[in-house]
Amino acid sequence: MQSPGSQERPYRSHIRPACLPCRKRKSRCKIETESLSCLMCRAHGTECEFPAKRQANSVQGKIRSHNYRARERTISEDTPRRQPHITPCGHEGIADGRPTTISDPKNTIIDAAWNGINSPNVHPTIHHGPDESRPTPLSIEDTENENPHIISPAMTSDSQVLTDYLSTMGSGGCGIRLIRPKQTNGSRQVLFTAVQKRPVGLSISPSPSHTKCEIIEKLLGPWTEKMIDLYFEKANICFPLLDETSFRSRYATAKDRVSPALLACLYANSLIYWRYEPQLAGQQPPDIRFVWNLASEAAQSELFLSPGMSTITAVLLDVGGRPTTALVGNGVRLGSAISLAYSLGLNHDPLSWDISRPEKMLRMHIWWSLLIHDRWSSLAYGTPPHIQRSFYDVPQPKVEYQLNQADSPRRLSAMAIFVALSRLTDILDYYLQYLYQVDKEADTLVTSLELRLNRWVESLDDDARQVITRGASLHVPGAPNLRLAYLSIQLLTHRIRMENTRSRAELDEDSLANQYIQIRRTAEDIVCLVQELQEKQLGDFWLPISSFIFPSTVTFLLRCALETGKSPNDLAGNSSFKLARDLITVLRRHRDTSGWDLGDICLAQHAEVIEKLASPIQTIEDSASITSFGDLIIPDDLFMNDINDIFGSF
Repeated sequence: MQSPGSQERPYRSHIRPACLPCRKRKSRCKIETESLSCLMCRAHGTECEFPAKRQANSVQGKIRSHNYRARERTISEDTPRRQPHITPCGHEGIADGRPTTISDPKNTIIDAAWNGINSPNVHPTIHHGPDESRPTPLSIEDTENENPHIISPAMTSDSQVLTDYLSTMGSGGCGIRLIRPKQTNGSRQVLFTAVQKRPVGLSISPSPSHTKCEIIEKLLGPWTEKMIDLYFEKANICFPLLDETSFRSRYATAKDRVSPALLACLYANSLIYWRYEPQLAGQQPPDIRFVWNLASEAAQSELFLSPGMSTITAVLLDVGGRPTTALVGNGVRLGSAISLAYSLGLNHDPLSWDISRPEKMLRMHIWWSLLIHDRWSSLAYGTPPHIQRSFYDVPQPKVEYQLNQADSPRRLSAMAIFVALSRLTDILDYYLQYLYQVDKEADTLVTSLELRLNRWVESLDDDARQVITRGASLHVPGAPNLRLAYLSIQLLTHRIRMENTRSRAELDEDSLANQYIQIRRTAEDIVCLVQELQEKQLGDFWLPISSFIFPSTVTFLLRCALETGKSPNDLAGNSSFKLARDLITVLRRHRDTSGWDLGDICLAQHAEVIEKLASPIQTIEDSASITSFGDLIIPDDLFMNDINDIFGSF
């Protein structure tokens, strides 16, 4: 018989509840007076943690507070070394530094795919205290049948009361998990709950995405790892989606836990750089359209069967892949990824959350990438954006967020370009609001838009500003894409101003002529940029949406030529028409010599048009086959010949 005071009350005691690991094992929880952990936890080598002791300003909270006080008196009398303390967050913890939890650790919080990859099959807990030496992971292994889903703000307080009450009864909290900010500076608490992951009764083995990924790897043969190297060297450095260190470690040690849809889309995304890699230049690449078909199907099946954080990353790799031809498909997949991001709470600012810094960066990188694709796709496709700025509070990117002492100067320069692109995308959002709103005050709002753009230019550091204003330093990864994006917004500004000038009751001829001149200058900057691109810049990272800037520029230049020209016979000598023809010429040269794909859509739409407009005036018989396309004259058979090649899905 044990001496009095040698052990605590056993499991099932109403005064002294069992620790969380013993609850999970359904074993008796015994604690010796001189020990900080129970016997079973010491035997199994697990961390001994107990349910949270929290109070609430409700009737249930008052009832619980009586139980807590009785419990604390018992603990204080029996184990004087285990004294409660208050963490910097204002919650009770344990004197040995182990923060408390609020529910059973078997409940998941957020989906798998730590940095786009699935984590080990462990079940970490969510801590209240800001223990930076051991930050609590938020992205953990998703279970076979459950996926986390954010709880509506309207129900947060109700769910919190229920969770608090159930935690005092030794319950797991009905699968509800709380993420509490470390600072109380207005940051909101966020609740997640476990939901059914797959459709009821559906069991897929093996998964379709795994099968598609295996086929792609067979096609790539010994070059799969080279594709990963190309992705991180060319794309991820300019448009960060994955943490390279974490991804490579998991790929090398536990590849079976990497999302197959993500891997498939990564391989396909890297194929565009094949011809620019000296080691691969002499090798025959697999058919890129066939690989993209497989990768898109893998992402689509995972989106339907088991959507999670890795699925969003896979979709972003898919939508951001080149060449871009599937407009409708990209729009649908992007909308699905944004909807999934909302359900996973990616629209919330995680900086104040008690999670590790890499996890914060992961969540913000994915959200920034969604914003960039959503807004530039909106401009290219002519559809309103999915994301409204009033529905998220994720801060804008900063170089400090991504800074690492081990980063090379090349990587740091690429980070600065990405930050500049993200801030330019934020400016673009104001233009989109103007374009798609029904009622607007034209002149006043356009002036405000132009002021925002100019202030953004002034806010850049010297290197980035020279990229924007002078086209210098185009050797920096992502710099050519940034300059082209800026020029496209400049062209959009002049276009809006010209339309407003034309819509006035009293047409101002001088103002209209000035707008035509500014448009030609901006278009000339775009043509000069493309003409100056060398092999290195052509093999750099480009947003696939950039390909739509060229047909838009040519169409508008042709319109200017037709409206300002004195007669159709003089069209070939018009300055706007010359710029349009020069752009077509340089795009064709880049395609033929370097395989650059960003000009394909423009060439398919306008190359034949330019040739016909440059020829002498059409005869009456020939003019019968010409149709009006807005203010532009385009042959009837142009799109009939090329529409399947341009917009056909992979």
